[in-house]
Amino acid sequence: MMKRNLSSSGLVYSTDAGRMCPDCRQPMAGCICRQLQAAPKSAGVVRVFRESKGRGGKTVTLVKGLALDALAMAQLGKQLRAACGSGGTVKDGVIEVQGDHCEVVLQALQKQGFGAKRAGG
Repeated sequence: MMKRNLSSSGLVYSTDAGRMCPDCRQPMAGCICRQLQAAPKSAGVVRVFRESKGRGGKTVTLVKGLALDALAMAQLGKQLRAACGSGGTVKDGVIEVQGDHCEVVLQALQKQGFGAKRAGG
């Protein structure tokens, strides 16, 4: 007979909380494991640069290197777009602002306490 290892079998579902995280054994709604893994690691310096390659000639300002969670990143993106009076999006940990707004974005980030630098030409 084989003995079953009880420590490797974890609770997967609870009638009280629903699905459970296999790593931290908390309800999925309260699990922070996935958020910690998804948060990009930063070198401490936020890079702001301009790009037009692959965008049909349209210029966008990109902000990379922010070590923020998805919600804070979306909020900061909204503030930067409002400061520039322009549209944009947040994709894969990168804030994109439509148009060439590097100086405005740099000033806004430095005002909020980020160590932002201009990158590229």
